[in-house]
Amino acid sequence: MVTVGFHASHEQISPAQLLKDVQHAEQAGFDAAMCSDHIEPWSARQGHSGFAWSWLGAALATTSLRFGVVTAPGQRYHPAITAHASATLAGMFPGRFWLAPGSGENMNEHVTGDAWPPKETRQRRLEECVDIIRRLHRGEEVTHHGLVTVEQARIWDVPEPPPPLIAPAISVDTARRSAAWADGLVTVNQSPDKLKHMLAAYRDNGGQGHAILQVHLSWAPREEDAVATALDQWRTNTFAPPVPWDLPTAAHFDGVSGHVGVDQVRKSVNISASLDQHAEWLAGYADLGFDELYLHFVGQDQAPFIEAFGADVLPRLRPAHFPDPRVKEATS
Repeated sequence: MVTVGFHASHEQISPAQLLKDVQHAEQAGFDAAMCSDHIEPWSARQGHSGFAWSWLGAALATTSLRFGVVTAPGQRYHPAITAHASATLAGMFPGRFWLAPGSGENMNEHVTGDAWPPKETRQRRLEECVDIIRRLHRGEEVTHHGLVTVEQARIWDVPEPPPPLIAPAISVDTARRSAAWADGLVTVNQSPDKLKHMLAAYRDNGGQGHAILQVHLSWAPREEDAVATALDQWRTNTFAPPVPWDLPTAAHFDGVSGHVGVDQVRKSVNISASLDQHAEWLAGYADLGFDELYLHFVGQDQAPFIEAFGADVLPRLRPAHFPDPRVKEATS
């Protein structure tokens, strides 16, 4: 049975409200949650960007959900800091936390003032960071000199079990390359053919663990409202790489997205007023081979989406002959 989670969008919602939203999502029947680690939103219209690590501690402590975070060690965060933060959360909440270390985006990393490296350099830096984080999670003392430098770092509170390191990927090539180190794969909704190729590239090269999909969607009782929400909030997120990797600020994203129309937004966001259509789309992703779906309603008022999907969509992804996993947990 597919896990259906809630994507907590720090870029669009204040941390205090987002904490209430994820608690609401758990009450409505969502199984898990994930978020991205941003310091800059994608648009001034989104207008938020809470610190994910502080928020995760509060969210894990006030729900029973499992959480993940997409983050980028190597520039804004030294890998020893990422290892330390993730070890602490995994130690306090065993088995309930994973992280997806990626090669990063200039919009978040430029704040250090360091030069923004080319993609291949960022990818090699990430792979160094992954090795460093894993060694620190094992309790080793780590000294490393490469694209990042580490001197006699050690995590004294070693997490047991260590948090899974999930590979975030948008391209087939990145999915293939990450199979060598990842405990799972996470990507975003794209065409079914592209998703099939990504899954095949990961699995055929030895990739293990769950396949995770973040699904951008817009729903409202009226189609025109669903369209308007998607166009307002997510038109800055419709560009293929390297644009999302390399632009430095929300103002730049707003500047290049002024011409974006609904047709282009529909390529990145599943837009419909029909809950039947959304359920069909989600079931299709599960059929492709994804084990976990994290639903990201791209609007800022999450409550109507949480209520509607909790009541009418989530049950359709849980056939009657599959028990709800939370029932077993609650009675064990």
